[in-house]
Amino acid sequence: MTEIIIVRHGETEWNVGEIFRGRIDIELNETGIKQAELLAKYLSKQTIDAIYSSPLKRALRTAEIIAGYHKLDVDIVSGLIDFNYGQWQGLSHQEVKDKYKELYTAWINRPDQVKMPAGENLDDVKKRAMDVVTDIISRYKGTVVLVSHRVVNKVLICALLGLDNSRFWNIKQDTGGITTFTYENEQFILTKHNDTSYLEPIGKTPLSDF
Repeated sequence: MTEIIIVRHGETEWNVGEIFRGRIDIELNETGIKQAELLAKYLSKQTIDAIYSSPLKRALRTAEIIAGYHKLDVDIVSGLIDFNYGQWQGLSHQEVKDKYKELYTAWINRPDQVKMPAGENLDDVKKRAMDVVTDIISRYKGTVVLVSHRVVNKVLICALLGLDNSRFWNIKQDTGGITTFTYENEQFILTKHNDTSYLEPIGKTPLSDF
């Protein structure tokens, strides 16, 4: 049996400000570092065999804090890098709504059919993220942590549940949240979703799905 723990990186100022991040390399903010530390402490009770991370700082820093409890190196994999929002990157939620009205409406209603201008579509994300998971289940029979981003994780969770990308908005995962699957008898089984119980000491209401 392989257990896969899908982690969303800690909070950044662009999460708070609802600015599209994508491939722009934003650091964790103070809350994000606290989230990563609490998450790492929570996972310290488990035996972890490997930790994979997106190359972007917000994910990598989260992964490194987790790895510190397990004396593990972090495997940086491009397949977990954030969604390429193309021309939306660096724009606020409101700016995108105003400047790309039709595309934004399509993104909310049919995300599976949208290709970002100068960016990716969700099928691109699904292929590269699932390649990472396929590699992991061929190599490990223990617990592996994947630290990535909102869009990547939502797409991956849908894929492991057998849902297509039209269900993208049916999944939410908060910053610092974890979702766990086991892989056994050639199927993925969801055992925990968007667990943020360990973040209670921060005393902060979760942000919107952004």
